Amino acid sequence: MSDSATLQIFMAGDSTMAIKDPSDYPETGWGVPFANFFDNSVKVINLARNGRSTKTFISEGRWQTVTDNIHADDYVFIQFGHNDEVPSKVDRYTTPDEYKANLNRFIKDVETAGAHAILMTPVVRRKFDESDHLVSTHPYAQLVREVAAEHPEVTFIDMEKITHDYFENLGPKDSSLRFMHLQPGVHPNYPDGRTDNTHYTEFGAREVAQLVLTELRKINYPLITHIRAADPKHLKK
Repeated sequence: MSDSATLQIFMAGDSTMAIKDPSDYPETGWGVPFANFFDNSVKVINLARNGRSTKTFISEGRWQTVTDNIHADDYVFIQFGHNDEVPSKVDRYTTPDEYKANLNRFIKDVETAGAHAILMTPVVRRKFDESDHLVSTHPYAQLVREVAAEHPEVTFIDMEKITHDYFENLGPKDSSLRFMHLQPGVHPNYPDGRTDNTHYTEFGAREVAQLVLTELRKINYPLITHIRAADPKHLKK
């Protein structure tokens, strides 16, 4: 375990997980509210950044930051795909083989350190068809599943499926409240408004973080023993 008996959670991913600049609010990555679920025995280190793929996360030294600072029994959440899978993003694009190789590298490095990897498919984009069903836009999600199948010792959370089911159940109208759909003049950061079906508002990010926590509880994952205890004043009397 890391210094001062503090457990570390590293978050490696893209904009859907990342901490945002105040100029981007209300856009929020799900890793931000997720960090608030844990008690003081845990330090969450969110290294996710907008626009990153597995390729650029490595080339910019962000993964090196993980390997330089990780200790035995720490945790690393790994979620990429939004940028890896787009050929037009030449600087970020990875071929399917490169993508899988990078994920395998991440897993190997975490396991070598005696820590625990949590591998995730990318969260779903909000794209509904004419029948109000969400359309899959992540060809690389299946590649994550294949890597997970090759590593049965690694915890795998299929966030594409989980968020797909959640947002499809909400439907086009209610799901839009969770994404960056802003009318002109509503927020000073976006005076002309914004329609973005990839990134979350604070509301959406919190719900996605709660979906992750729910999955961890379902499998009784050891990390849940570090969840913050409820304040007595919030308990029913």
